[in-house]
Amino acid sequence: MIGAVGSMDGHYPNLIRPMLEESGVDTTYVIERMESQTGSATVIVEDAGRGENRILVVPGANYEGMKDVQRIITDIRERDQQRQRQLDPPANVIVLQGEIPRETVLRLLEHFNNKECSTHVIFNPAPVFPEGVPLSALAGTSVLVMNETEVAQMERSILGVSSSVNNLTSEKDESKFEELGKRFHEIAGVWIVLITLGARGVYFSTSTHRKGLVKGVTVQNVVDTTAAGDTFVGYFAVTFARFLGTSPAKLEDFDMIIEQAVQAANSASAICVQRQGAMQSIPFAYEIQSE
Repeated sequence: MIGAVGSMDGHYPNLIRPMLEESGVDTTYVIERMESQTGSATVIVEDAGRGENRILVVPGANYEGMKDVQRIITDIRERDQQRQRQLDPPANVIVLQGEIPRETVLRLLEHFNNKECSTHVIFNPAPVFPEGVPLSALAGTSVLVMNETEVAQMERSILGVSSSVNNLTSEKDESKFEELGKRFHEIAGVWIVLITLGARGVYFSTSTHRKGLVKGVTVQNVVDTTAAGDTFVGYFAVTFARFLGTSPAKLEDFDMIIEQAVQAANSASAICVQRQGAMQSIPFAYEIQSE
């Protein structure tokens, strides 16, 4: 994990970092900054509305600390070198999202999407930058994950067309995703497009024309949807990285298991929304396997 916290924050060293490390997360590259406080997110969960939420975000140290793009790239290279010395494979997948500076995201996309780079990018534009994402930065992205709101915004800002995915309510409307996926493949140069649709499931499309709708897992008691999207991205990323870590796996070979990867991520999200909170609501792998 790469990020930043405020150096005067007692919660990070005493609560958050131990929880992360107990879960197997390497926090070596989470830096502490004197100049700013740790960012925070206040989550408001509706009593009525199946756990829907609103989140008020104060970016704080993580926003300021992620402006140094060269440091981030250097940290990733250093970690890869350490793994190689330990005879572990280097990191082959990087997850990026939109809560850090836009300039940082664009430069990281351009760096890791370069054909000479062996790292694959999973980009979750949450939130979508008001200025959009240039095609030059997005081109070569291995996986683009969006919810319905984000895909509408990305379609307008990247493809230069009015959104065709607002207010989808039926299976007939969902057929529009096939055309949308094709646009992101052909115009934006994205290999895999994933569109999360809440309880309805996830639409997936690949550059090799594998596509479909994986239906959502039925949940009787939705408590809190706060970390559902993050859980989905995290579980999909793990499956994706493990597959690519098996030699001589190629990106196009992932088509063989993409539906299973989406189903597993869906199952994890279904467990997540039945629990309160964010980090503590994310299930462990053994919980998915026992479902």
